[in-house]
Amino acid sequence: MKKAIILLVSIVLTSAVFSCKDKPTEQKSITKEVSFTKEGELTLKKAETDSIITTLDIEIADDEYQTQTGLMYRKGMLDSQGMLFIFEDSRPRSFYMKNTEFGLDIIYINSDKLIVSIQKNAKPMDPTSLPSEGIAQYVLEVNDGLSDVWGLEKGDVVAWRTDN
Repeated sequence: MKKAIILLVSIVLTSAVFSCKDKPTEQKSITKEVSFTKEGELTLKKAETDSIITTLDIEIADDEYQTQTGLMYRKGMLDSQGMLFIFEDSRPRSFYMKNTEFGLDIIYINSDKLIVSIQKNAKPMDPTSLPSEGIAQYVLEVNDGLSDVWGLEKGDVVAWRTDN
């Protein structure tokens, strides 16, 4: 009888342990959508006339994590917004669209804040490398097609200020 009680207690305890593991657990998202955070304002100007093309609210990517992640895991952004990548050095740059869910124009900018090249209409989720056509220290990402709408060209000027 004693063995039967010990066996019964063992079965009850074992089933209680395993039934706890079978309960549904809270689903946690590994990648959660990130929302836009305004950190400054950027102005694009025509090189020949110094006239303002447009002004954008910008989010700044200036550390390794931010520059690696960029606009990944976002559903989109407004046409009045952009992401400015700030690097410590000037060199040829290359971006790609892996895990980016909406199309972009990628604008490469040199240390003098002049546009050196534009990769237009970069396709969402495309891992293809999209290189600059020259040395760049900064990169601006905006919604695809906007560089054409604005008539943006190599040599046009970029200026910005940060909110901090």
